[in-house]
Amino acid sequence: MEPQLLHHVGDGVATVVVHHPAKRNAMTTGMWRALPPLLDALSADDGVRVLVLTGEGGTFCAGADISTLRGSPDEAQGLAVRAEEALAAFPKPTLAAIRGYCVGGGSQLAAACDLRFAEEGALFGVTPAKLGIVYPASSTRRLASLVGPAAAKYLLFSGELIDTERALRTGLVDEVLPEGQLDKRVGEFTRVLAGRSLLTQAAAKEFVNGRTDRDSHWTEQARRGGDTAEGVAAFLERRQPHFTWTTPG
Repeated sequence: MEPQLLHHVGDGVATVVVHHPAKRNAMTTGMWRALPPLLDALSADDGVRVLVLTGEGGTFCAGADISTLRGSPDEAQGLAVRAEEALAAFPKPTLAAIRGYCVGGGSQLAAACDLRFAEEGALFGVTPAKLGIVYPASSTRRLASLVGPAAAKYLLFSGELIDTERALRTGLVDEVLPEGQLDKRVGEFTRVLAGRSLLTQAAAKEFVNGRTDRDSHWTEQARRGGDTAEGVAAFLERRQPHFTWTTPG
């Protein structure tokens, strides 16, 4: 099978799989290009309430396919940044499910997700210093916001790989699961997310990410959306709520 992004949707969860096992799921130029339009389509799908990004088999993503850097490194980096920004802007909760190597461009994609769950034994690295590449400003700021300035400098200056224990300690990952338990935990947690109010999640995502010009928008969405009334009614009636608000098209 050619290197590609596979996806499927079920029970409110869209799963996107980086599929390039011959090169540890390294991202080709075509795969970088394909990610933003795929995310646009999944964002517009009212049946999608959560997105999971993962890799085929035992590896998340070993970065960009280095052969793509021989022609125009600037173009290749630009494609990676556009894909990363599209993932960060996805209006619904996103979770990276990580096994094995999460390196280079793979770490960019993981950092652009809202949450990261990893299986024990996963390895993380931000490796532009090994290639003499200037890491994009937006990616650097996102990494520093996630792990703090000192940890970001350690990763960027050295290009060294860190294990799940250190990744958890620095905030690069949110949960570490024993071998064989990642899929079960991701399935359980995404079911929780899919059952919560997307109105709450979408507004919170913007606020946490620092957007400051849409307070009145979210006040109006809450007033008109119906989720608040449904949530209060369900609580008083001791039943599970059925939230219906979805991101505007």
